[in-house]
Amino acid sequence: MPHILTPETGARFAALTLGHVTREYPNKPDHTLAGPDDARTPAALHPVFYGSFDWHSCVHGYWLLARVLRLFPEGPQAAAIRALFDRQLTPEKVAGECAYLEAPTARGFKRPYGWAWALKLADELARLPDPRWARALAPMAEIFAQRFRDFLPLSPYPVRVGTHFNTAFGLRMAADYAQGTGDAALSDLLRATALRWYGEDVDCPAWGEPSGDDFLSSALIEAECLRRLMPADAFGPWFDRFLPRLAERRPATLFRPATVTDRSDGKIAHLDGLNLSRAWCLRSLAGALTDGDPRVLILREAAEAHLAAALPHLADDYMGEHWLASFALLALEA
Repeated sequence: MPHILTPETGARFAALTLGHVTREYPNKPDHTLAGPDDARTPAALHPVFYGSFDWHSCVHGYWLLARVLRLFPEGPQAAAIRALFDRQLTPEKVAGECAYLEAPTARGFKRPYGWAWALKLADELARLPDPRWARALAPMAEIFAQRFRDFLPLSPYPVRVGTHFNTAFGLRMAADYAQGTGDAALSDLLRATALRWYGEDVDCPAWGEPSGDDFLSSALIEAECLRRLMPADAFGPWFDRFLPRLAERRPATLFRPATVTDRSDGKIAHLDGLNLSRAWCLRSLAGALTDGDPRVLILREAAEAHLAAALPHLADDYMGEHWLASFALLALEA
């Protein structure tokens, strides 16, 4: 049976996430010191997103909670999520996040992964019935939207690694915000950049996957980025050229779940995330193909194998617990 998102699963993901978004330590700050006064605690640096081991994981933890609240507004964690948002997503606390971003040393802070998740969170909050939280976060979201507008024209090359620096992931997630806000100019910029960076790619070998630090498939997230940003009639021919032997289950490495040997090691634990993010992309790409295409079943079977490998291990250790559920939710919803 395919893995599906149920109210019970959503409640479990929310309970896990509520357990870490306000857990300040352990913490891995991505912070540049310009002087001794910059040596501050995570909560002093980031009034909202100080938990979850690192800033970007805290941001997408809030996204998961917003998403679960929208899907299951009467769920067992709904009241706790609303209380957290009331307490944390306030204009005053978001102003503290914005002040951090205005420092010259923060120009490249969390580019592009954190930028993308911040916009994804803003988009999800805007879809909730209560508008207060989206309004509160809007100034921070606009800072990151503007950073995309400023950065993308300056960047001649994509970043194809399977970690936070992957540019295809950034474009793909930012596209939801651009569409949700009706920002046609930002959507056009994201699309033009994706085509400039990836539009001529053919016969992807995926020979470098997986590396020991991956939580994204550089091949599959690129395909998912183009699926999201290209018109459907243009994406199909591009996808055929990009992975021309998919019907033969090649490149074979894309169909084998990664092996995770030590979930207490933060880098090795990334591989559980790789299995989940692959499942998300595999399912999403299968949905873009026409009925009767033999690749649909191949992609869906591979997605189920990757989900089976990762879903039992979301809370095995805090190195995975503080972030994996967000990617599990993406995969189950795809």
